[in-house]
Amino acid sequence: MLPRIYLTTTLPYVNADPHLGFAFEVVTADIVARYRRLFGHEVFFNTGTDEHGVKVYRAAAGRDLQAYVDDYAGRFQKLKATLNLTHDHFSRTTDPRHTNAAQEFWRRCAAAGDIYRKNYPVKYCVGCELEKTDSELDAGRCPIHPMLTPELIEEENYFFRFSKYQKPLLELYRSRPDFVVPATRLHEIRSFVERGLEDFSISRLASKMPWGIPVPDDPSQTMYVWFDALVNYISAIGWPNDLEKFEKWWPVIQFAGKDNLRQQAAMWQAMLLSASSVSRDGSAGLPPSKQIVIHGFVISGGQKMSKSLGNVIDPTTLVEAYGTDAVRYFLARHIEPFEDTDVTLQRFKEIYNANLANGLGNLVSRVMKMASDHLPRPAAVKKRAITDFPDLLEPLARYELNRALDLIWRHVGLHDAYIQETKPFNLIKTEPDKAREIITKLVQGLADLAVVLEPFLPQTAAAITDLIRENKPPAKPLFPRK
Repeated sequence: MLPRIYLTTTLPYVNADPHLGFAFEVVTADIVARYRRLFGHEVFFNTGTDEHGVKVYRAAAGRDLQAYVDDYAGRFQKLKATLNLTHDHFSRTTDPRHTNAAQEFWRRCAAAGDIYRKNYPVKYCVGCELEKTDSELDAGRCPIHPMLTPELIEEENYFFRFSKYQKPLLELYRSRPDFVVPATRLHEIRSFVERGLEDFSISRLASKMPWGIPVPDDPSQTMYVWFDALVNYISAIGWPNDLEKFEKWWPVIQFAGKDNLRQQAAMWQAMLLSASSVSRDGSAGLPPSKQIVIHGFVISGGQKMSKSLGNVIDPTTLVEAYGTDAVRYFLARHIEPFEDTDVTLQRFKEIYNANLANGLGNLVSRVMKMASDHLPRPAAVKKRAITDFPDLLEPLARYELNRALDLIWRHVGLHDAYIQETKPFNLIKTEPDKAREIITKLVQGLADLAVVLEPFLPQTAAAITDLIRENKPPAKPLFPRK
């Protein structure tokens, strides 16, 4: 039986419009989902929005909170059409089914003896929605959100017994060396856990922060946003009510930014271990995630994109100017998968013109013009599958989408070189049969490109296939010069 693959992005907060950083994460997950489906795998792809927490509560600025999050969730849902995404489920943490799952998860952790109350003072970064120790601050500021002053919180809350899970987490990392990708991030989280774990707060006073899921049996407290949101990874696939669906898909491959490493690879895994220790329904429990893929930041001007800094690039605006596949191409090939990448609109334009307008788009136009003029009927091309191109499999398996596209664009260049070397447009006058043989070979090359481009540039792949079937050049360039 072919594998089942469950993929999820993180859930972005709905305190601002989608930006290019999240577009990179969700397009990466979509490309992986698409190529897995081409292998014949069953895929369940989840994304969504995180709609609780201090950031969202404050961003609403007195407006009706549900109406506010409904509006912003709708903006993120529109990315499905804008970026041509294929997710199967859109999670919203205000959905009643998610609320029920988060409360049941809380009850299981409590039954395991891992939730208790205490009074505590802590420095808290609202931008990260995380507590910060002095060693994690730079000159008293969070290095990820330097424009925000950490807030001092002192109140009685519920805590999760994170410290209990140091050894189980280290054993998880030891036994599964590919649990976190890349290896540098696995080393980073292992080092964090080795230094010792402190229990973390998992609730807030409802009188101060009412916008959240109520703690079971204690309406004076609401759940801490991270405890709530992480549960979406299991609520999205039916837990705890539809255990047949849950057990079909779990465990999950998670895509997340480097600022999510602690939450995804340590906090969430400890929470799963806790909830798994208490069976309330005879189910198979909650094993750890399958894999966590950590990417860098999309930055601009040397800093992470942030609404407060005013350096956000809107993916919708880019799509309106250049087209969906151009944005997908740029994100997949020209954003480093695991390191920070500085992006400017000028760089985007230069890459678009060089690689898409003058590169792939021009190649398709040249080849199909020759085919239309000199082949009496559509070329009989061999039907191939992505599995026929083994050189792509290793980078795809390692989530190095840029390397896979480097290989594809190498073939674009080889086809251009072959045209210049053989000059079929001249040869047609003296050796027409040989010229047609060369043109047919070039059309086969385009057909092969369409196959391997399908996960990355699905609209372009479909357009190339249609042009070959109809034996005609594009009525207008696939990628007009800008």
